[in-house]
Amino acid sequence: MSAVSARFEELDWRETPIGLISLRRRWDRSLGREVHEIKLDDEFLMSDLFTVAEVELARLGLAASSAAELDVVVGGLGLGYTAHAALEDPRVRSLHVVESLSEVIEWHRRALLPLGAELTADSRTRLVHGDFFAMVDSGAGFDVERPRRRFHAVLLDIDHSPRHVLDPSHAGFYEVEGLRRLASQLHPGGVFALWSDDPPQEEVTAALDEVFATARSHVVTFDNPYTGGRSGNTVYTAVLE
Repeated sequence: MSAVSARFEELDWRETPIGLISLRRRWDRSLGREVHEIKLDDEFLMSDLFTVAEVELARLGLAASSAAELDVVVGGLGLGYTAHAALEDPRVRSLHVVESLSEVIEWHRRALLPLGAELTADSRTRLVHGDFFAMVDSGAGFDVERPRRRFHAVLLDIDHSPRHVLDPSHAGFYEVEGLRRLASQLHPGGVFALWSDDPPQEEVTAALDEVFATARSHVVTFDNPYTGGRSGNTVYTAVLE
């Protein structure tokens, strides 16, 4: 293997309805570690250099629930860090992970991603190929075998933010009526947690306040090895009465 190919490898790429999605692994010499990245066309979707907020999405979201046992939905599989962190909560008895791209699910099942083998081996995990937003709108919910099943928590990380969506069809979900449709699929006391790449936005918290009993925004900061400074994401948590 040449020095160049040893430092960079495209593990897979596929044409999808939303563009060319690719999975690559590279050796970052400055950090002394392997980095896995997923790109959509020329845009970086995610990197395992930046997973702190994805983990905190699960931690903060599940911490907001007082339920003794948890049935959880994760919207967006990605590199698997939110799902993996959710499984570390001993109260979790089932985890449905909804992913619109079958290729991403396949990458985990083939263990092309670092957490893939562990996620797929856990008997609590079900990887669901589907459109999260369409499932909310349908009213049937996230479990095709048990329509209208309710869950204790929904953790969402699909769009860059409620104002920077991957597809225009997603925008309505973040408005009051879309959030109400989601809330109808939660148990009383259920939790909705949302990752955003933007700083906290008052209009997002205001929409959550219309539907949920309480809503909070949490700024999650982490080291950025490229800037040498700190970067941040936002995690919103909202709890039903």
